[in-house]
Amino acid sequence: MENTEHNFVAINYIDCEESYKPRFEELFGSRAHAIDRMPGFKNVRVLKPTNNSGSYLIVSFWESEEHFKNWTGSAEFLEGHKRGFADVAKAKESGEKSPMKSTFRTYDVIAR
Repeated sequence: MENTEHNFVAINYIDCEESYKPRFEELFGSRAHAIDRMPGFKNVRVLKPTNNSGSYLIVSFWESEEHFKNWTGSAEFLEGHKRGFADVAKAKESGEKSPMKSTFRTYDVIAR
């Protein structure tokens, strides 16, 4: 039986411009699953605020902080984010406001 321990959690808080929300949801609905190939990765959940205001939450579960850090510096990370990064770069090149902003916070699991 696979070990399902999740000792480390990373939460990415994503704030989207209203007009970008459908595109953001499309990106995650058709995600590359590159994170799934990473050693130490356990699971991910993408949460949408129920009142349509506030941040989307991308909650990823890892065996350790080291595994998570390896993800953020990997080719898989770039693969998994390339479409969103391209959208942000396009807005910047056009002199427009970024369609989304991202803030990572990390947590150790202390109770189950």
